[in-house]
Amino acid sequence: MFEKLNNRPADSLLALIKAFQADERTGKIDLGVGVYRDAMGRTPVMRAVKAAEQFLLESQDSKKYLGPEGDLQFVRLLQPIVFGKSPKFDHRLVGIQTPGGSGALRLGAELIQTANPSAKVLLGTPSWPNHAPIFRSAGLAVKEYAFVDLTLQQVKFESVIDALSSAGEGDVVLLHGCCHNPTGIDFTMEQWREIAELLVAQKLVPFIDLAYQGLGDGLEQDAAPTRMILDAVDEALIAYSCDKNFGLYRERVGALYAMTRNVDDIGKAESNMAALARVNWSMPPDHGAAIVRTILESSEMSAMWRTELEEMCQRVNGNRASLAAAAPDLAFIRRQRGLFSNLSMSKETAGALRAKHGIYMADSGRMNLAGMQPADAGPIVTALRAEGCLK
Repeated sequence: MFEKLNNRPADSLLALIKAFQADERTGKIDLGVGVYRDAMGRTPVMRAVKAAEQFLLESQDSKKYLGPEGDLQFVRLLQPIVFGKSPKFDHRLVGIQTPGGSGALRLGAELIQTANPSAKVLLGTPSWPNHAPIFRSAGLAVKEYAFVDLTLQQVKFESVIDALSSAGEGDVVLLHGCCHNPTGIDFTMEQWREIAELLVAQKLVPFIDLAYQGLGDGLEQDAAPTRMILDAVDEALIAYSCDKNFGLYRERVGALYAMTRNVDDIGKAESNMAALARVNWSMPPDHGAAIVRTILESSEMSAMWRTELEEMCQRVNGNRASLAAAAPDLAFIRRQRGLFSNLSMSKETAGALRAKHGIYMADSGRMNLAGMQPADAGPIVTALRAEGCLK
């Protein structure tokens, strides 16, 4: 059997991690892997998470199965953070715990394939590299369109509007709710309003990937586009990740929500989500979701988490400001949000930055700004100038 397989190329990001670790230069800078780092260069366990784990250690009395839906109290407690405290969405929503945001995307893709296998998924590029493979592996057709001009570092909004205008009824539009990965370039609220109107007019289904809430402009501000879209449309899917804003990367904590104005369809969506989860992972892992639930059930832990998340957000935006101030050509970085920015460069240039200067970033030119220190701005700019990326 195995002799019929072909070798697959190694994951480029994993190769980047190994290359950085093997580099013995003291001045090397890691802008590759998309994780938050503090002023000491660590990816720490949040204080609120430690408090929740201690509580669970002392109080948890069983490790029995949760069921395919997972921890539904975790799912419910996330709802006001994502959708707001207004009850207007309560009767329209159903949610299920998933193994990370990736699991939510995969489960949503299979739900689409089950409900409407002829639906196309519209995907603006560049996007997170795993988006298209997830949808295609679920048997869905992916139609890509240009989302950003990396040379100008701005949204190609005419391209977005053209793509949505030419889509067919029931097609799905993948949207980054905030903190776009890999570019850091988000729609303006006016652009979001135009998109909402077009989704309604074309009878399209938004699939919102919300993986970085709280790391752009704050929890409420980062959720505003999602809430506006859901106010406008009849149906939507939302893939949510707690990996970044709770620092639970390896715990794989996420949720998939389905929203519909037709209350008769809520039960259908819920039963199909549970059935699809059952054949994918049977039961989701408990520990990470239990941590989030414990934090959100405690006013003290919740306040601690919100304070820590705000500190993380300020640090990332401070890094952006430092890099933008170091070179006029990088001023756009200050306006962008989230962990990433994506420079326009060739794979060869990215390789030269690693080999000559010890600056590690993805071959696409994506930089994780949460991985740098403000003092790194000077060396980064020097290296970019040396390789012709800046004037």
